[in-house]
Amino acid sequence: MAPSKVLAGARVVLPTGIVHDGRVIIDGPRIAGAGASETRPGGVHGAAPADAAVTDLSGHWVVPGFVDLHNHGGGGASFTSGTAEDVLRGIHTHRLHGTTTVVASTVTGDMHGLAERAGMLSELAEQGDIAGIHFEGPFISPCRKGAHSEELLRDPDPAEVRKLIDAARGRASMVTLAPELPGGLDSVRLLAEHGVIAAIGHTDATYEQTKAAIDAGATVATHLFNAMPALGHRTPGPIAALLEDERITVELINDGTHLHPASLELAFHHAGPGRVAFITDAMDAAGFGDGRYMLGPLEVEVADGVARLVEGGSIAGSTLTLDRAFQRAVTVDRLPVQDVVTALSVNPARLLGRYDRVGSLEPGKDADLVVLDADFVLKGVMRGGEWVVDPRLG
Repeated sequence: MAPSKVLAGARVVLPTGIVHDGRVIIDGPRIAGAGASETRPGGVHGAAPADAAVTDLSGHWVVPGFVDLHNHGGGGASFTSGTAEDVLRGIHTHRLHGTTTVVASTVTGDMHGLAERAGMLSELAEQGDIAGIHFEGPFISPCRKGAHSEELLRDPDPAEVRKLIDAARGRASMVTLAPELPGGLDSVRLLAEHGVIAAIGHTDATYEQTKAAIDAGATVATHLFNAMPALGHRTPGPIAALLEDERITVELINDGTHLHPASLELAFHHAGPGRVAFITDAMDAAGFGDGRYMLGPLEVEVADGVARLVEGGSIAGSTLTLDRAFQRAVTVDRLPVQDVVTALSVNPARLLGRYDRVGSLEPGKDADLVVLDADFVLKGVMRGGEWVVDPRLG
């Protein structure tokens, strides 16, 4: 067996707070201990073996691996239309940027094609490559379709929603739908009964319709502010309902394009760090570059890192990676590091029912972690106790 690893000297972000001159002990694929240096009072629990390989990370941060609830691809590969090998390439691209747990998101397509895609993605979930499947569409509003093909949209008939859940073979994590459409509330109830996250998004719902959907079991707001009516002082719409309800976790795309910093601040501070999940909503171009891409059946032009539909110009996902979202949240939005870790790791892990394994640096959990330098630039990524990006290599 490989020797145990000790990461020493870093500022380590734990559920209980930030530990300076901390260390993390890794034994195989699991965390064996995390806390203050053993030379300090209240030092780390768990002794490292004498032959443990020690990595000095003085001047760095060690945080939990990032968990992305909403991701359509990266590295030139699409989770919606690529082969299994393509999907694995996209997953690896995001791992290089600190996302150690990822949910693969689809876009609107015909029901047969989506069911086939769910079958393929479920195999990757069974292998542990992805944490589940997110169906974004086709059960969304044509008024707020964004980068989805209007011709393929349909009402959320519970029987058809059930077909997609069944096709995912127990690996469906989330379905985004517009609850105001016929069958919307019944579909939300169906999803809640089957342990699948019902997410409100791409919706033209009123405040009252949104509240009804939350009461029916919806627990997530898909990329809050985007693809929904703006907040109004007489007609508050879905945004107010989603922000005010303690049962809702709001997704935010912190790339500087999807949200003005003031909107992000409004959402983050109104919902509080315990109800925010930073996501990428990434498409193929993430970690790959500008150019022409396909998002489902629609053509996308990526220029200067911003993805827009060739026809109509709507924003078409993002090219964001979560290490950039982390750095921006701390250096531009001036959010506390502990709160950013909560939004990037803790909250999404809890939503997925995986917090017993990932989302924090605690003994017994998977050794999934990210190393950042003093400027919050990614320097290392570990997944399952093995370096994906080795900070010792510079």
